[in-house]
Amino acid sequence: MASGVLLLAGCGLVSSSGTFTVASLPDGQKPLQGAKIAVTSKNFTESVLLGKIAATYLAAAGADVVDLTNAPGSASSRQAQLNGDADLLWEYTGTAWVTYLHETEVIPDPQELWQKVHDAEIEQNNLVWLPPANFNDTYAFAVSGPTAKRLNVKTMSDIAKLPVDERTFCINDEFFSRPDGMLPMLKTYGIPYNTPNGVPAGNVTQMDSGVVYTSTANSAPCNFGMVYTTDGRIKNLELTVLEDDKKYFLPYSGTVVVRKETLDQYPQIQPLMDTLSERLTDEVMQELNGQVDIEGEDPSDVAYNWLKSEGLIT
Repeated sequence: MASGVLLLAGCGLVSSSGTFTVASLPDGQKPLQGAKIAVTSKNFTESVLLGKIAATYLAAAGADVVDLTNAPGSASSRQAQLNGDADLLWEYTGTAWVTYLHETEVIPDPQELWQKVHDAEIEQNNLVWLPPANFNDTYAFAVSGPTAKRLNVKTMSDIAKLPVDERTFCINDEFFSRPDGMLPMLKTYGIPYNTPNGVPAGNVTQMDSGVVYTSTANSAPCNFGMVYTTDGRIKNLELTVLEDDKKYFLPYSGTVVVRKETLDQYPQIQPLMDTLSERLTDEVMQELNGQVDIEGEDPSDVAYNWLKSEGLIT
């Protein structure tokens, strides 16, 4: 496999590995021949992976791709796009709604939320949110298989039926303090925090996100752990994700965001990205994330191998 050389733009961002894998479309056509497209991402596994998938596929279509994936800090990639230093970024509808647009209304319908974000971003920032992919990297609570069976829990509402001493949770610090996090969630499900018949303070353990997964798998010190729905450790540790039956959690649909100026110049970008989005599901993202986080593979290689396995590149 050949590798593309990293190119740097004025914003000074650097790639996660300095390379992306060079390939071709199966039919040999190059609909983006002559286009120069800068692809960026945030610096966590899923974002880097998505950036590498987009960069590899756009390059296979003939684009001269500037690889700015793995931007340091969560705001760097967004700012690069707003500044015009980056053209394309995978983002999440929930992130845009809460963090960028500063909205507080919870919209449980993924399509409705995407439409609101799409309309606001066009009007305010000249950014086009393409149709979302078929995965939703939102918050959820999981439980080990044996514990789910022992407690007979399938939904979040089932937790309210348990004895108080079984309502134990592992979460990270951020989720505890978020306005759309732990405390309003417990209230929504009728088991408010630090009340005798709800969830006593001692039943909630705050820890690093990575430790939450193993603690949940071991059912110690908690039965229920906060997870991200596309994390590879869900499958690897055989965790059961509880249904959010009251639709508390905001959708975080993965979506390709392109600068309007870039998309107007190269409209061929949209059908290419739509081809990716329709194939990316929660299960696919769990598998791909796991190849990086658990098996230690390079995101560029995982991106290339997935595109090849889907018959999208040669």
